[in-house]
Order: sequence, then C-alpha cells, then structure tokens
Amino acid sequence: MTTEGPAFPRLFSPLSIGPAVIRNRIVSSGHDTVMVEAGNVTDQLIAYHSARAEGGVGLIVVQVAGVHESARYTSHVLMAVDDSCLPGYTRLAEAVHAHGATLFGQLFHPGREVMESTDGTAPVSVAPSAVPNERFHVMPRALRTDEIAEIVAGYGAAAARLILAGLDGVEIVASHGYLPAQFLNPHVNQRTDEYGGSQSGRLRFLREVAREVRRQAGPGAAVGVRISMSEREPAGLAEDIAIAACADLAGEGLIDYVSVTTGTSATLAGSDHIVPEMNWRAGYTAPAARRMKQAVPVPVLVAGRINQPQDAELILASGDADACVMTRALICDPTMPDLAARGQTDDIRACIACNQACIGHFHAGYPISCIQRPETGREIRYGRRQPAARPRRVLIAGGGPAGMKAAAVAAERGHEVVLHEAAGRLGGQVLLAERLPGRAEFGGAITNLARELGRTPARVVLNSRVTADTVRQDAPDLVVVATGARPYRPDLEIGGDLVIADAWEVVSGRELPSGHAVVVDWRGDWVGIGAARLLAGRGHRVTLAVNGYAPGEHLQQYVRDANLAALHQAKVTVVPLVRPYGVDDDTVYLQHVLTEDPVLVDGVAGLVLACGHRSDSTLLEELSAGRVPAVGIGDCLAPRTVEEAILEGLVAASDL
Repeated sequence: MTTEGPAFPRLFSPLSIGPAVIRNRIVSSGHDTVMVEAGNVTDQLIAYHSARAEGGVGLIVVQVAGVHESARYTSHVLMAVDDSCLPGYTRLAEAVHAHGATLFGQLFHPGREVMESTDGTAPVSVAPSAVPNERFHVMPRALRTDEIAEIVAGYGAAAARLILAGLDGVEIVASHGYLPAQFLNPHVNQRTDEYGGSQSGRLRFLREVAREVRRQAGPGAAVGVRISMSEREPAGLAEDIAIAACADLAGEGLIDYVSVTTGTSATLAGSDHIVPEMNWRAGYTAPAARRMKQAVPVPVLVAGRINQPQDAELILASGDADACVMTRALICDPTMPDLAARGQTDDIRACIACNQACIGHFHAGYPISCIQRPETGREIRYGRRQPAARPRRVLIAGGGPAGMKAAAVAAERGHEVVLHEAAGRLGGQVLLAERLPGRAEFGGAITNLARELGRTPARVVLNSRVTADTVRQDAPDLVVVATGARPYRPDLEIGGDLVIADAWEVVSGRELPSGHAVVVDWRGDWVGIGAARLLAGRGHRVTLAVNGYAPGEHLQQYVRDANLAALHQAKVTVVPLVRPYGVDDDTVYLQHVLTEDPVLVDGVAGLVLACGHRSDSTLLEELSAGRVPAVGIGDCLAPRTVEEAILEGLVAASDL
C-alpha cells in the first residue's frame, strides 16, 4: 500500500495521538453497523472493518460499546460490561492491525437517548434530571449519586477491557446529546447537588469519567473525547461550554485528542446533523473545529460531510483540524485512501449523502450498506471478486443502475459483456432523480457506476433497444434484462379537460398552466416531494396530496426532515391520507383512505401523478416464453429503488 501521496501531502502524513501513531489523517468514526450479535463483535463486523483497514484508512474508531446495563439504547449495541466481549474485540484488533490501521473503541452511555429495547417494551432511561427529549419522546428518571458512581466505574472497566483486547485507544462519547453532554447542558442538568448547579458541577461527571478511563486504560493507550460543537437546537449544549469542557480535560492531561461533530440525538432538527444529507456543503463543521483547535493543546478531528480527499486536504491545509472523519466516504469506497494516495482520484466512488442504505438501514434495524456499493456490509460474500470458472457471452438489456452494475461486475470477472441502452445516455431514472430540487448530487451514482464500468472491457451500445430478434441474432449464453419501469397511472374518473401529467414529464421540463397545481403522491418518497418543490419553484401554488400520514414516509429521517422543511418554506399545502378519485375542469376529487369521505381540491390548473411505476418486463416475458436463458433485475423485476437495482446487478453478475 502506498503511504504518501504527492497530491495530498497533509492528508497522508502521520499523526501522533498520545502514544498512538496514525499512518495518515483519514478517520472512520464510530458508527453503528447493526453487525452485532448478543452485544458482541461478529465475523461480519470484522470483515467490514478489515476491508477499510486494507483500503488504507489511518484510524478506525469502532462503534459505541455500552459501559453499563442501562446503556442499551438499541437491541444491537455492542456491550463491554463483562469479559465476554474480549474474544470478539481481540479478533477485530488483530484483523485491523494486520493491514496497518490503528483501532480505537467508543465508550458510551446514551442517557435519555434510548431508541428501543431488546423485546419491544419501553426500557427505563436515565439522565441527570427528569427532562424529556423531543425526538424519541422519552421521559427519563434522574440518576441517583450511587448510580452515577457505578456508571463512572463502568466507563473505566470498559476501557480496560478494550485495551486488554488489543485496541490502541478509547473514545468517550460526549457528542449528540448523550449522557456526558446531558450533564454538561444546563437545560438538561437541573441538579443542585455536586453534579449540577454550576458549570464546574456539570462538568464533574465527564471529568470523573475521563479520570477513570485514563487510569484504567493505562499509559500505553490513547484517550479521546467526541463532542458536538453546538447541538443545533435552542436547548442544546452551547459551543462555549463544549470548548471549555474539552480545554479543562486536556489541561489536566486526561485526553489526547478531541473529535468534533455537531448536532444532537434529542431533536429532529439536531439529529439531522448526525449524518447530514446532501444539501449540507462539504466540511461545513470545519470552522467550529478551528475554534476548538485554538482552545486545546491536543489534536482535533472533524466530521461533517467530508467525502473527498480534496476537501480533506483543504481543511488540513487551512489549519481547521488535524485529521478528517470520512466515514461515509469509506462506507461508499473502502479503497478511497489507497486510490487517493496513488493519485487515482477519478476512480474513487464518491459518497452522495443519500443516507438510504447506511444510516437508513441502521434506523430500520438492518446491517448498513451503500446503495452505490452493495458489497459494503456483505464483505464475506462479495468482498472479493471471484474470476469466472467458465467465461460466458452475456447480453445486458438496459443501461440504468442495475444493468451498469451487472455489466461491470460480469466483465471484471472475465465474461464477455455487451450492454445495450435504448437511450442516448446511461443512467435510467437517476437522470430524472438528479433534476429534482436538492438532489443534484444523486447523479454522482451514475458518474461512479460509469467509471466502474469504464475500467472493464465491457462493450456499451447506446440508442439500441434490445428485442427478442436482437437476442436470437446475437445468441448470447445469458441475457440480463434490466429494462426498468414506466410511470403507473391509476384509473381516474375524468369529467373535464384538466391538464394531467406524470411526475416524470414535469421533471423532464413539461410546463403546467399557471395557477394551482396538485401533486398526488402514492409512494411517499422523493418523487412526489420533488415534483411539488419543483412546481413551487416555478411559481405555482401547490397542494401535495399524499397517500400516507405525511410526505416522505419512505425516506430516511434526516432526508425526510430536510424535504419537509423545504415544503414548509415553499408554502406547499399538504393533504394526508388520500387517494385520487377523479377530476373535472378545475377540481381534483380525492378520497380519504380511512373514512372514504370525499376530499375536494378546487381551483386547480393541473394535476401531477406520482403514483409509482409499472415494470417494463415485456422482453423478459418474451425470452422466458421462448426458453431463452434470461434473468431479470431491478425495476423490470419489480419497481423499487436504486439500492435494489444495483444490488441485484451485483448478485446476478456474481452468480454467473
């Protein structure tokens, strides 16, 4: 592995963090992977982190480990409360160290920020005081002083176990409104005993934790703290308090570094910064990191949508931070450090911050992955490309994400591949998705797939629609059908000449008559919201009629929040729980899905339908009827999302 890159001299310079020396300034921060079993490290988690270590990352910080039984904030959290955690952590450390990366572990207690329990019942949550949170609607009970002492001891004991297992350091999680931040925050900590009442009193818990961790971790281990610089909500932890706390700990020699982030788990708006979506600019937290760096004598790490080595190098060159957290960039491409070090930046698969398969999977309770790189989280099965035992001639019909991934993987494995695309460009529906407001970066998925495909000998033929005759003439060994889908139109009673358009048409540039536009949204994803925002931006008064309880129900929370905020600011009227029934000259007739009562929207100039898609499976059916070897993938199999399309392209090509 190359260890220094002339294009990124600061990014690929080593960094000392206490007794640990990191080979470069690229960091994978602690993030929940849902690759845990019974609170312990699994083979899947080891394979996941091994891939990033092999790809050249400098420092991996393993996801949070609970330090006390009351720290179980999900059903799949790592736990370090007894020695049963040691074998898994030991194997993880050995695997990461084998590739030259450094490994730290996070020490964690959520306080009131509890998401779920192991059996579906509501657990007892604790906090400095009985102050509820807004996001999970948890009312905690105040900790007793004997319980505080027990939790402090738990931090130290957990640190000792992680270091005994072979990790190089530990990180105290005081970010995102978790327990240490709750003690620091005067809005949450209303105690009048020695753990409250003043800034010094509120710092006492974190100081005791840091002292105990430092004592039990020992002199050979690095100790750090992660903290939010502003929690981005009125009652959140203020930046000056966070800076003062870290300066105090560093001044006492209790910490070797500070990892800076922003936001809080406690509110919707604050939690959106835990994994910021694509509308936040790259490195937007860097100025806050600079303010922390000016206050502490230890290295400062910064997180905040840093998804390209160029951005990281600029942050380091400006003196804003000493290392850059690039977690999603590494989820999307674990080889990013190696590629950057070799100057192959065009080959890096850049994260587009869609949040669908990373934090989206976590929130749904599934192992994380990446829509662009479905190998992530599936390293044991798909981590290494296996050469084909018998090369075959493969024809792929459709150059959307599914077909592109299938072609790239099949050709890489040694098959002879020809990809036919009926349009003049590769990309399929992504070419529409990138035109929606706030979603331009999504087009990077096709840029990245095109680069992956271009590195293989696969042949691409544009403006070429595959038919059964095409297949008979070419006589391939296998046809992979990725012909996608078309908009679905529900049956409507039409009693006038109101203009009706599909969302695809509107996104492609079709204009509606001026005035009031109604968008009917069946799916609750990007399409309906995007069409409504697009029309509002063109000057229409817009009503968004959704089939569910609210717009964006199928979007990851942080992405949904950004879009709901945009709808509010654009003054879009939302009508929930309705289905379309019919139209006349200027009225859209809806029906309430629970009561079947009519809901009328009048004074309408145009109706836009975002009612999902219907598979374009004609070719697949014809080939199957003719007993031609064929497999369907993506929307032609069933209309879903880019994630399933790319995954099925990988699976189909890997099975050849």
